[in-house]
Amino acid sequence: MTEGSPVPSGAPGADRSPVPTGAPVPSGAPGPDLDRSPDPAATRADGSAGVSVRNLTRGTVIAGDVETAGGLWGKFMGLMGRPSIPDGFGLWLPDSNGIHMMFMRFPIDAVFVGKPDPRDGSRVVVSVHEHLPTWRGLVPLVRGAHGVLELPAGTIAATRTTVGDRLLLS
Repeated sequence: MTEGSPVPSGAPGADRSPVPTGAPVPSGAPGPDLDRSPDPAATRADGSAGVSVRNLTRGTVIAGDVETAGGLWGKFMGLMGRPSIPDGFGLWLPDSNGIHMMFMRFPIDAVFVGKPDPRDGSRVVVSVHEHLPTWRGLVPLVRGAHGVLELPAGTIAATRTTVGDRLLLS
């Protein structure tokens, strides 16, 4: 462990400074487990951190500005505390098959996807949930899901995304 850090040296997050309790976090700012770098399969070929999600089946862009909630805390916090999210935004929760809507201030769409295809990294949509209401609690777990994309309400309908479509995080 480094001095003053509860995280052992070499562990994920060990290189991050602890955030003082009660420190203000700007609205929409990435937190300790929230960044704009997706799982390695979703990193752009040029190594840039910007991530988008395309529906390969329909030829549409689902979200052009995607953040990743990689750790347990980032997944728990998700979009809580934000007053809203803009069109074109998405929050990627890798290796997840369920979400909750507790403490949410606005409805969202959620797209559950399977494992990445080893040939091209695309993921098949296994379930879609439109206009999830705030304070719903747990959304039922989705069998076969290995990631969830949280989007502004109305995105699924606007992009015509359905079960069986292939999505690519890039």
